[in-house]
Amino acid sequence: MYKHDSDAASLAESYTELSEILMPDDTNNLGRALGGSILHWMDICAAIASRRFARRQVVTAAMDHVDFRGPIELGDVVVVTGYVFDTGSSSMDVKVEVRSERPEQGEYEQTATSFFTMVALDDAGDPTTVPSLHCETETEQALREAAVERREKRRAALVA
Repeated sequence: MYKHDSDAASLAESYTELSEILMPDDTNNLGRALGGSILHWMDICAAIASRRFARRQVVTAAMDHVDFRGPIELGDVVVVTGYVFDTGSSSMDVKVEVRSERPEQGEYEQTATSFFTMVALDDAGDPTTVPSLHCETETEQALREAAVERREKRRAALVA
């Protein structure tokens, strides 16, 4: 185990990947993923990513609309990834993506995406400051810039 610098954290430190097999309890009558199950997994991924980043307990403050781009079928592997791409004084913006995989066929499909705002809490349960975000590599910087740009475009489209 290693100790973090309390004033800064990197995008890579927050990166989180969860995997599930879509089982019958998380499907609808068509044998496809329930939206609520996908949202649950996305919220957990955002919480883990932001908790790793802030090194504190966190709560969900907001979730942007979710684009469901394709079905996830019973038995598919569901992979949920997330990372902190921006920060405020006590908040963190987390990009979360979902893909489905059929390893036997070598197939995968991006199926959902959203942005979460998470807030770090102190020991009394009040909002507290978070570390500043540092992108230590060109890859991290590119991920951050792409997330910021995509979120801005999505928000602009909602207002239009």
